[in-house]
Amino acid sequence: MQIFKNLYNYRELLKSNVKKEIRGKYKGSFLGVLWSFINPLLMVAVYAIIFPYIMRAQTPNFLQFLICGVIPWVFFTTVISQGIITIRTNADIIKKVYFPREILPISVALSALVNFLISCVIILLFCVFGGLGVSWHLLFLPFIAVLQFLFSLGLILALGAINIYIKDLEYIVNFFVSMLFYATPIIYSADLFPKTFQWIINLNPMTHAVNAYRAIFMFHQIPELSSIIYMLACAIIFPIVGLLIFRKLEKGFAEEV
Repeated sequence: MQIFKNLYNYRELLKSNVKKEIRGKYKGSFLGVLWSFINPLLMVAVYAIIFPYIMRAQTPNFLQFLICGVIPWVFFTTVISQGIITIRTNADIIKKVYFPREILPISVALSALVNFLISCVIILLFCVFGGLGVSWHLLFLPFIAVLQFLFSLGLILALGAINIYIKDLEYIVNFFVSMLFYATPIIYSADLFPKTFQWIINLNPMTHAVNAYRAIFMFHQIPELSSIIYMLACAIIFPIVGLLIFRKLEKGFAEEV
């Protein structure tokens, strides 16, 4: 309960940090926060050209299929790449002022969540103009997004704390996340793999997240119960373990950053 008390007591700091994360990422650029929309669209454009025409992919509604995977993936990678370095990049304030250190990774994850929910407008536009329409299943969107927010937050609580002591961790994690892209059914369907190997792909919580978003936006279905249960378990376990690691290591932050 202490973490919720801390967040309430320092809610203004949390709010200002979230605003800073949203605005600061593209500060000084001509297009500003519009890059939050442009980056995933550029990724979609590249894969939409390569796979249907060069790789001869035959997935129906491939453009919508692709964007339902790319935008959640950008949400995930933004949290990981920014969250793992947030303690180090805020070294000056950590040395000078006391505040609950977990506010830093939480701010990163919350700002990414806000950007993701705004970016979902792009998915809706692609679905509407692509003839897929929309349905009441969009009510599940905030729930799935919060589950992804929670398990991503759990990861950066642990990784961000460990990265203070093991400086090379951020490079290892970024490489691993790049490889994980191809182990997540974003540009292909998981059905392409034999059932004997699908359990490996299903260990990845982002597999379930992407499938859930596709169920909501494309297929107008309730996400599979097994996916919801798995994501819910990750959304509970990851933050608890991440916070325990964070609490164990935060005592030395001021000396190590």
